Amino acid sequence: MSAHRSGMVALAGRPNVGKSTLANALSGTHVAAVSPRPQTTRRRLAVAVHGDGWQAVLLDIPGFQTPRDALTRRMQQTVDSTLSDCDAAIFMVNAAEPVGGGDRFIAERLVAAKLPVIVVVNKVDEVDPQRIAETIAIVSQLVPDMVALHPVSALSGDGLDALMTELPDLLPEGPPYFPPGMTTDQTMEELAAELIREAALVRLREEVPHAMAVQIEEITPTRDGIRIDAVIYVENNSQKGIVVGKAGSMIRDIGSAARRALGVAWGAEVHLSLMVKVRRKWREDESMLTRLGL
Repeated sequence: MSAHRSGMVALAGRPNVGKSTLANALSGTHVAAVSPRPQTTRRRLAVAVHGDGWQAVLLDIPGFQTPRDALTRRMQQTVDSTLSDCDAAIFMVNAAEPVGGGDRFIAERLVAAKLPVIVVVNKVDEVDPQRIAETIAIVSQLVPDMVALHPVSALSGDGLDALMTELPDLLPEGPPYFPPGMTTDQTMEELAAELIREAALVRLREEVPHAMAVQIEEITPTRDGIRIDAVIYVENNSQKGIVVGKAGSMIRDIGSAARRALGVAWGAEVHLSLMVKVRRKWREDESMLTRLGL
């Protein structure tokens, strides 16, 4: 009988190329926040993909970026430390956008790390075959020693079966990191914060998402399910007004969507209480970032 294979695989790419969508799709669970906004992923998230005789732990990390404040400095530090912990990497590019300097920088980092790399060209459902071919030609030059290249749509699932067959070959022999049926290392508080923030991100204007954070105050069991008390932090009163919405319409929409997502994730009735508070310049507040787990 062949030995079990397991390992850590970094999901590397520019912000908003679809890393979290891919992690959710390959694991078969919704554990990583997904939205159209850059910086949706702020901290490292481990997502286990279980196979027959193998387990790949995908490390969904923030997109590579130039640090601008304490938050983005911490995000980039997470990226740097993750690469040193991994056995392999998946390098994602977006077929719907030109390959740019950010992609080249990431490719250089992966090549320098000497990790086995699978290149994933995502969002092929949004472009024509010629554009896909052009993207493949460019990225093939950036990572000439890649193990494989897969055009996929992480959203629709096209191409993911072929990608799954490549993953075991990246992994060294070793025992599984996660038991059967477990797909993430997130606590209940972390998952709740992720899915509440996701519900907010897909509904808010562009000036708000980067300035928003979610903190779980308390999770308590009830007779018919789970109660969550949470706070959405923003940096000024105008942002608070946007999150609350006219007569509370926006915060109600966010709460309803988050309750549904958490109910599906936990298989339980969820009662959610949301408050919106102003915390000025929280992205520069090291103690606040630590409290938020960032």
